[in-house]
Order: sequence, then structure tokens, then C-alpha cells
Amino acid sequence: MKESNYIKIYTGSFIIAQLITDHLEAIGITPVIKDETESARLAGFGSSIPGLQEVYVTKDELDTAVPVVENVTSELQN
Repeated sequence: MKESNYIKIYTGSFIIAQLITDHLEAIGITPVIKDETESARLAGFGSSIPGLQEVYVTKDELDTAVPVVENVTSELQN
């Protein structure tokens, strides 16, 4: 099996994943968003946890992307 160049940096709600995506794109990082709920819906199946998304970045972008995730999630906790 081929090793992926992408690393998951966040799993959670659509809204927070979108905020993270917006912040990453503002600094030139284009993340990959994985939404198994939507994929299952399009295929005609259901999902047990609707609205759960995963955000991935390349290994080269990891050191820049992780602080963005930490900032976004910490802002929402305050």
C-alpha cells in the first residue's frame, strides 16, 4: 500500500473545520476535507455521526498548520 503524503490535523464539526480551512487558505495552505457522512449520503448509505469532518494537510505543511488549528480551537473555547 502506498504511503500518503497527507496527515490529519483535525476531526470535528463542519463549522470548526470550515473555520480552520479558511484560516489555512489565508496563509496559502489548501487542506483536504474528508466528510464521510456526505460521501455515505451520496452513495445511498447513512452515517452514525452526521457533520463530522476531517482536515488533512501535506506533511510539508504540518508545522505551519498545527498552530492554526490550535488557535482556532482555543478561540472557540474562550
